[in-house]
Amino acid sequence: MARNMQPIVKRCRALGISPAVMGYTEKSKLGSTKRNPNAKKRTKKSEYATQLNEKQKVKFVYGIQEKQFRAYYEKAAKAQGITGEVLLTTIERRLDNVIFRLGLAKTRREARELVSHGHYTVNGSVVNIPSFLVKPGMVIGVKETSRSIERIKGFMEEDAFRGLPKWLSYDAKKGEGSVLAMPARDDIDFEVEEHLIVELYSK
Repeated sequence: MARNMQPIVKRCRALGISPAVMGYTEKSKLGSTKRNPNAKKRTKKSEYATQLNEKQKVKFVYGIQEKQFRAYYEKAAKAQGITGEVLLTTIERRLDNVIFRLGLAKTRREARELVSHGHYTVNGSVVNIPSFLVKPGMVIGVKETSRSIERIKGFMEEDAFRGLPKWLSYDAKKGEGSVLAMPARDDIDFEVEEHLIVELYSK
């Protein structure tokens, strides 16, 4: 997958999201966040630009490329329910996102990398596909041979607040999480107007 090398804070500012959503909270890891006092004020965005911004926001947060994002949209458009909400809740079920939400990786980007390297299991079997969609009843854990890796061991043992959404649970003693239900629209942890994405693709 192509990597966006633009600084995280700069990209977040452009899209109107908090770096915390991406898992970045320490200024030392983000670099300077000072605004340019001489910068020109931004002009009002066109309808298309506003719609595009919302799509780019979701793609950036979850680390999804256009081809895959469009596939998610087309699947959501055919499903029952409100298309925009189905789109978001489907993407929220990605394994890399679940690993991040469980606190087993610092960022979604890191979660994608670790999943690709085969460090996590779903119902006891190794799954190395970041886009794998979890379902209620599934148990996500760390592969036995990966539990001694310092970085992963740290994630499992950290007592820091994980900010778990209500559709997931985490057992610190076992070092594994469970999918309790399908995610709902209010489980999305950043502001986005998904109806604008639907309008963009409906043109």
